[in-house]
Amino acid sequence: MSTGRSRLRVMVIDDHTLFRSGLSELLERRGIEVCAAVGDGEEGCRLAARLRPDVVLLDLRMPELDGLSVLERLAAADPGSAVVMLTTSSDERDLVTSLRSGARGYLLKDMEPEQLVDALAAVIDGQTVVAPEMTSILAKVVKGGEAESGQPGRFSSLTPRELEILRHLAEGQSNKEIARELGITDGTVKLHVRSVLRKLEVRSRVEAAVIAVEERIFQR
Repeated sequence: MSTGRSRLRVMVIDDHTLFRSGLSELLERRGIEVCAAVGDGEEGCRLAARLRPDVVLLDLRMPELDGLSVLERLAAADPGSAVVMLTTSSDERDLVTSLRSGARGYLLKDMEPEQLVDALAAVIDGQTVVAPEMTSILAKVVKGGEAESGQPGRFSSLTPRELEILRHLAEGQSNKEIARELGITDGTVKLHVRSVLRKLEVRSRVEAAVIAVEERIFQR
């Protein structure tokens, strides 16, 4: 993993001392620099502005200034910042709210170390990452009845087929699965996916699904 520097620089904001210490050691062993590890949201915001880490790993449940408040501050100070929520919460509302508030990922603390390292690499590559266990939850939020008529904004430019593709993407289906279900080729699916992401001005399937949730394109 490289961002133009010798090592990826990560900052950890988590109020649990043992977890913070263990995570820092785990990352350092894998060649990732932990430029700061703090347990206070206010301090985290100050240090992030000064140190400008490549990725901030942020706990959701913290006393005083909680993770969502820290996320909003970090996003307001630097809209391009890469903040990934690392939490024990598998709550649907926490997932959607975090991604809508600017998080570039939502991961669970019980994930395997190598999965975390891979997720950090994906974030640096410009992707939005979500814990595999949470993908189905996100899909349930998006999945539902027919698309609403008179869709607002950029969704109005999607064709009926592209809306259908978007629904399948939100359900976590692969291109091959979508192709099989719709009776079209993998190549055709890829073209539709690219068109959906371009029209919605997003870089990943997860981002497209979250926007669909936010604007209530699919009724539950």
